[in-house]
Amino acid sequence: MTTAFRIGAACALALGLLTQGAAAETNLTVMAYSGLFQERYTKAVIEPFMKAHPDIKVTYFPLPSSAAMLGNLRAQKAAPQADVVIMDVSVSKAGTDEGLYTKIDETNAPNVKDLYPNARIPDVAGVAVTFDNLVLLYNTEIVKEAPKSWMEMAKAPFKGKVVIPGVPDIQGLSLLLILDKANGGTDYLKSVDKGIAAMTEIAPNVQTWDPKPEVYAPIVTGQAALGAGWNARAQVNSDLSGGKLKATIPQEGTVFQINTINLVANAPAAEAAKTFVNYALGREAQKSFTETMFYAPTNAKADISAAALERTAVSHLDKVMPVDWIALAKVRDAIGEQWRRRVLPASR
Repeated sequence: MTTAFRIGAACALALGLLTQGAAAETNLTVMAYSGLFQERYTKAVIEPFMKAHPDIKVTYFPLPSSAAMLGNLRAQKAAPQADVVIMDVSVSKAGTDEGLYTKIDETNAPNVKDLYPNARIPDVAGVAVTFDNLVLLYNTEIVKEAPKSWMEMAKAPFKGKVVIPGVPDIQGLSLLLILDKANGGTDYLKSVDKGIAAMTEIAPNVQTWDPKPEVYAPIVTGQAALGAGWNARAQVNSDLSGGKLKATIPQEGTVFQINTINLVANAPAAEAAKTFVNYALGREAQKSFTETMFYAPTNAKADISAAALERTAVSHLDKVMPVDWIALAKVRDAIGEQWRRRVLPASR
């Protein structure tokens, strides 16, 4: 055997092995929130997952909202390009109704058995992967003490200094529900009149109902003094800003927001998707993401540090108002109409 032949054979073998390796690698696409969520979730969950599963390459496809994700899934229904989607539970219900997902349970994701009972939502194919809660944000250089009430936002000193993501954003809707109950409302599925009335008191002070890119930046810079936002992002922004932004749960309480993880029906990498979902619901991933971004865990057996748990709603469950987001979805349009008719004109 000549030297040239041996070299050629070796090169052919190496090329064959490389080709086999490339063929063995599965490409998995995870669609989820852009910005800070993407940055932290990639480091806390996706990178460790790929290290544990070197045969699966994960591509993160970021979108700004659950509504945008649902629009993409609808457009791709005949030929899905995403395999796993993380989105708000109410939007996940809409996708479930349209047959966009494969149901997640212990048969395809064994870690489901360790989830809190409220992580399984009736008539939703996905399961909860994070819990979050609404908080009152404040700039500590303008507001020296933590506000005790959401209605601080209605006070004269804060004219033009309030930022709230308004309805149909779920943050504005959450605040509306909290104020409705605080003012004597008894069934938000029938009426939110008392919450609408409270919001009309706050509206004249609102600088914008559409903070861009997020509500946290204007409060950090002092462009705004008060606002409503999600706890997880608030905690991270508090750290990044050196404490210029802080968050509190006022006396009227808060509500949980649920993000679900979903398996896309007929996804191109269906088996790898199940492996990823199971990992994302597991103790290690849940611990890592809670301690990285302060979302409350959905896995009851995740060993979260006391310091991290203290910065989640898990330590303040007595202040959490229960909300049936699935039932609420049926009346959201009607609530939105009241918002446009009564709250928005009050802010002009």
